[in-house]
Amino acid sequence: MNSWTMRLIIVNAAIFILTYAAPGLENAMSLIPAYMFVQPWTIVTYMFMHASLGHIFFNMLALFFFGPRVELELGGTRYLLLYFISGFMGGILSFFFTPYVRIVGASGAIYGVLFAFAYFWPRERIFIWGIIPIEARWLVVAFTAISLFGGLEDAGGIAHFAHLGGFVGAYLYLKLVDRRIHRAQLMAEAAPIPVARGAAERWAKIDREKLHVVNREELDRIRMKIATQGVGSLTSQEIAFMDRFSEGL
Repeated sequence: MNSWTMRLIIVNAAIFILTYAAPGLENAMSLIPAYMFVQPWTIVTYMFMHASLGHIFFNMLALFFFGPRVELELGGTRYLLLYFISGFMGGILSFFFTPYVRIVGASGAIYGVLFAFAYFWPRERIFIWGIIPIEARWLVVAFTAISLFGGLEDAGGIAHFAHLGGFVGAYLYLKLVDRRIHRAQLMAEAAPIPVARGAAERWAKIDREKLHVVNREELDRIRMKIATQGVGSLTSQEIAFMDRFSEGL
């Protein structure tokens, strides 16, 4: 699993355990949008608070599945910005619609990661409960509809507008960086990138069975690209990916 995704999961889990040891932290770290200017730190800390074991489990499960691939695509810095901007926008949108409702959870940030996944791989199939297949783009549409309906109905004690804010934050951020990403990709395609001597032999030794399933798919894709287009066709990101998993081989 990629480094920042793992760190986010560890921090969320650690804070969840800490709040049980020190219950008073919940009031200090959760967000009441109307008071965010009085307690400005809560617009960040609320993302690391969770109401129950089920709440944190499903949030971290979603981050585990969607985070690594998005992090690989964006890189660590942009990935963290996506995560926090999405969570931040979740709090901002809640300020306008549910200003006095206490909010906790990483859902807004993780909805942003889900949106980014659908943005880059809209037709990727996701299996709900491991059974029901749905394309990533339609999953975002479905979650948007559920959050809109739930928010307007004020049902279930769920921070629906925080979820919608996560989508909004991710959309705005990805549009902001989209030109730079595509420009970098075009430059990478236009100019061949030198590959270190012996790199191809070292890459061939990568054991795909030891990788996360998402990284296996990326490894298979890059190996197929090398087989059909040659090592010189790889982008700097693809070379960095192969080098990362072949270190020490």
